[in-house]
Amino acid sequence: MIDYIQNIRTNLIAYIWDKDYSSAPNWQRTLVSTLRIAYLTIRDLVFDGQLNLRSMSLVYTTLLSIVPLIAVSVSVLKGFGSHDQIEPALRNFLEPLGERGPEISATIMNFVEGINFGILGSVGLVMLLYTVISLIQKIEAAFNFTWHVTEERTFVRRFSDYFSVILIGPVLVFTAIGLTATLANSTLYKAAMGYDFFVSIISVFELAIPYALIILAFTFLYIFIPNTKVNFSSALIGAFFAGMAWQTIGWLFASYVSQANYTAIYSAFAALFFFMIWIYISWTIILIGASIAFYYQNPAYRSRSKRKWLLSNRMKEKVALMSMLKVAESYYSKDKKITLSDLNQYLNISSESLAPVIHSLHKMGLLIRTDSEPAEFVPGEAPDALQISDILAAVRQAEEDDIVKISHLPKDDRISNLFEDYQSAAQAAIQGISLKDLLDGDEYKNSPSSESV
Repeated sequence: MIDYIQNIRTNLIAYIWDKDYSSAPNWQRTLVSTLRIAYLTIRDLVFDGQLNLRSMSLVYTTLLSIVPLIAVSVSVLKGFGSHDQIEPALRNFLEPLGERGPEISATIMNFVEGINFGILGSVGLVMLLYTVISLIQKIEAAFNFTWHVTEERTFVRRFSDYFSVILIGPVLVFTAIGLTATLANSTLYKAAMGYDFFVSIISVFELAIPYALIILAFTFLYIFIPNTKVNFSSALIGAFFAGMAWQTIGWLFASYVSQANYTAIYSAFAALFFFMIWIYISWTIILIGASIAFYYQNPAYRSRSKRKWLLSNRMKEKVALMSMLKVAESYYSKDKKITLSDLNQYLNISSESLAPVIHSLHKMGLLIRTDSEPAEFVPGEAPDALQISDILAAVRQAEEDDIVKISHLPKDDRISNLFEDYQSAAQAAIQGISLKDLLDGDEYKNSPSSESV
């Protein structure tokens, strides 16, 4: 039996990865792409384990932040008269917990109602908001990891974006819920229910609404949370699979909870036990959807072997020079300023590979990152003052610090002399050349030795 299963697995992997489908029909290429994305998502979840770790981390942060988050949402929604809809929405989220769902939602709402903002004071209010923001920051970190994004939002962007989620998000969600309830109570709706034909259509519509709302919510998360540009189609594909899985697994989980009897083991903690499991399942599904969206948008990452997209030392130097040159060109022209996405496309390398080089240039003050949306780059000084030797030194010495530095290596005069001669020759070749010289001059373009540097 084991050999039979192993044989099926081998044949399936060979079908997915080892054949050339460039001239295959569209349906077959779509099928193979779907299977590859499924394989890679399962690999990241089960074999690599990083998605699991992120989900478990978010469980703890969610438990810590759920009461402050709902408290902030209640205070915002009171201004719109919609705060009474929070508890029904919470009960709906906890519906897979069966009879324990209302018990947990009532407990959470009791905690929320017990918060007295007047007694908290300014320090307590700041701590409350910090707890909420830390949850969104953890979610962003998990999404950025899934999307292979190493650049974080700037402080200004983080402040504005997070508060948009905290303040505007609940209003939009509960407005949509309120519109749905208003439609259900409208005269037209009640009149249509008198016809069998419309009853069938409305029944299908009512069945589809929960799926549609959760898919739209996940689509919003996948577009807004990662610190990168996510195409709507990619976000929708990931949200569709995540939404369908969330609703279906929720129904299965509810069936399991209704039959399981863990009270004898966990006693009063049984409700908390199932609550934590459901939060873990929810975050796992959400991150799986994000992974599907990532692989759908980035076919270059659909590789059977898990690769680390690292640059060689000479590529780092050339990427640094080309990036600085591109930024300098934008500096002197009337075109829009260069973003990280622009450099990704220009250099034809991933942001995961480019980000450490840009970080080194930014750390040394050779590049300045603006607080615009998205962040743009300008030279740290005028290009005629920026020396090529400083740009190369920034990436060559990027990882050196007080602990890891060249002076800690064992002393060997043979190597030291050779290294000094090599350094001197390289320095002499670029001595006195500024970024502006490189931008204006032709003697450094298309030279025979340029590809061997």
